[in-house]
Amino acid sequence: MARNSNRALVSGAMAAGVLALALVAGAAHAQSLPYGDPGDSEGLSGGDGASSDGGGASRKGSGGGGRSIGSAGGGGRMKIQPYIELNQSVLARLEPTHEVLTYSSVAVGLDMSLAGRRTEGAVSVRYERRFAESGNIASNDTISGLARVRHDLIPRQLTIEAGGLATRTRFDANGASRLGSVETGDRIAQVYSLYAGPALSTQMGDLAVKGSYLVGYTKVNTPRLTVQGTPQAQGDIFNHSVAQAAQASVGFAPGTVLPVGLSASGGYSQEDISNLDQRVRELRGGVQATLPITSELALIGGVGWQDVEVSSRDAVRGPGGVPQVGSDGRFVTDKSKPRQIAYDVSGMTWDAGVMWRPSRRTSLSASIGHRYDSMTYYGQFSYAPNARSSLNIDVFDSVSGFGSAVGNAVRGLPTDFTTDRNPFSGDISGCATGAQGGGCVNGALGSIASAAFRNRGVSASYSRMAGQLRLGLGAGYLRRKFIGARGTVLENANGRTDETLYVNGQISGAIDRLTGFSVGIYDSWYKSGISDLGDVNAVGINAGISHQFTSRLVGNAGAGLDALNRKVAPDELIATGQVGLRYNF
Repeated sequence: MARNSNRALVSGAMAAGVLALALVAGAAHAQSLPYGDPGDSEGLSGGDGASSDGGGASRKGSGGGGRSIGSAGGGGRMKIQPYIELNQSVLARLEPTHEVLTYSSVAVGLDMSLAGRRTEGAVSVRYERRFAESGNIASNDTISGLARVRHDLIPRQLTIEAGGLATRTRFDANGASRLGSVETGDRIAQVYSLYAGPALSTQMGDLAVKGSYLVGYTKVNTPRLTVQGTPQAQGDIFNHSVAQAAQASVGFAPGTVLPVGLSASGGYSQEDISNLDQRVRELRGGVQATLPITSELALIGGVGWQDVEVSSRDAVRGPGGVPQVGSDGRFVTDKSKPRQIAYDVSGMTWDAGVMWRPSRRTSLSASIGHRYDSMTYYGQFSYAPNARSSLNIDVFDSVSGFGSAVGNAVRGLPTDFTTDRNPFSGDISGCATGAQGGGCVNGALGSIASAAFRNRGVSASYSRMAGQLRLGLGAGYLRRKFIGARGTVLENANGRTDETLYVNGQISGAIDRLTGFSVGIYDSWYKSGISDLGDVNAVGINAGISHQFTSRLVGNAGAGLDALNRKVAPDELIATGQVGLRYNF
């Protein structure tokens, strides 16, 4: 009964938000996108498409203030907006128990945008300290942020880029996780992910030479959990990993040396996961051809070789062969035993597809092939009918760990993004939109289980401007097939799958010259590969309003309603509210 009432209450609130989104969608105008990626480097996991999961969420109004400083990289502007916030919050648990919690908080943050001839990017970072006042809540602090910056060391030849993400997610023992949680208990994980690296792109006569290298680090901090039995088959909760990827290619375009364009490429990627000393390594090489059919359409194809290996160590075994779990709830790695192979695929690969580009505002690439010892499908579609609207769809397939999946999702976000934050907690929602499109990391963060996996799915994002209103919509589906070595504690993970499906929506804009608003909705489903008793549905809506009292002082208010439905635990329903002041320096 609680499950149905929770869904009905939140769904009714979401319906109002969806109606508002639909009304704006019908009146919007739209947005142009530049195409191309200097260096053309691949994602951290290698593979055939680093996913950038689409969507939108809500954001507090920032009001006035901010400083524009000179040039960024030899031209353009750099805008810096530091701020401090004071907030008073209330959190009311309505189901399964009735409890009201209150706390105050202070937050400091920085929003920065770079738009120069040689530098482009955006940075948004925030630190918040919460002080418990009443109810069963503890004082805590959190860091949230999103960054993507690219700089031309040598114009049109040598580029360096960097990016990062810091956010909170609520997780279950099976690894299922959900962004946007308003909870502050011991099932909240803090996720950090950083990457950086150079990319070279130059011309030697008719030959185009390209190369890139990226290194990334991802860390998941969790409370010291009370260990209850053995972690789930997908492994324990991810700890940290280091991912590297390098590639090089040389080739010529169609109509230069031959009517057909040809290129030869090679690549290497590796992710070292601390849990059970897992390692995901991929080597690849091949030749690709491009055959123009018309000025807008070309056939593409390639043949090559691929070697992919996933390995790990076993956990320390106690009496009776029971795997040992440490005080942090993670398996204790037995480094005295040799590494075990969990996945080893090598051999010829092929793919064939089409590229269609009828204008600079429309681009499509779609391919089918044979990789990872099975059929694979991947591609991208971008459509920007005018200067205020864009649609992006991405189909991807790769083998990696959690760290590479998050790093690739961050790298798929636009460099000129606008930060989306929960108006109640201030946390990054995982979504970003910009003039170059939009995306979310929600799908990549759908599970924080430690086992490596094959990751396949599709994501879509749509952004639109209608006067002073901004609309963001996103949806995605991911299927993870976990990989575990025989004779190790991860053996039961091998071949198991979990699935994540999510939908996000956001609308924000101005009520008048000094007042702004935002409304965000979300719905996400996690389907466990072990039992449907592990399935989770999270749904919610939040809204915020801001009013600029002076050029630097802004008042904020927010409210939200979040529901969590599970089969093995009582449903949860939480209402939130907040008022605060923000000073922009």
